[in-house]
Amino acid sequence: MPQTSTTDIMFSDAGMPWSADEWAMALQPPTVLIADDDEGTRDLIAFKLRAAGYRTLETDNGRTAMSLAVNERPQLILLDISMPGLDGLGFCYELHSSPQTADIPVIIVSGRSTPADVDLGHIVGAEDYLAKPFSPAELLRRVQRLLPLHH
Repeated sequence: MPQTSTTDIMFSDAGMPWSADEWAMALQPPTVLIADDDEGTRDLIAFKLRAAGYRTLETDNGRTAMSLAVNERPQLILLDISMPGLDGLGFCYELHSSPQTADIPVIIVSGRSTPADVDLGHIVGAEDYLAKPFSPAELLRRVQRLLPLHH
């Protein structure tokens, strides 16, 4: 009678004691939160990012963006400065002041594009700053630099 051998491999046997939630997150595409009060801009960015393989979350204000950042833990945030409630600069400062969300990189995408605006964006914690109007290809290049897709 031929012998058969089977080996059950547990996740922890592979040196990766991940929970089911961690495995599910690892298998999902990276999530980008888009916070911009202009619906057309939001839709364009979301369309381009989804076409490139990212998952998107979208909002038109800073307070909802903060709630999404805390609860959904996106891997990157694209942020307009001029928004109702909590503006982008205040949002970025709050985001990077909290240990829970301080590690989430931010790209500010704004119509404010003077050198002082760009400097202020970096002071409050943004990793990058892209002036509107922008090329969708340039935006995607900057997103991919901070959040590469792992296929």
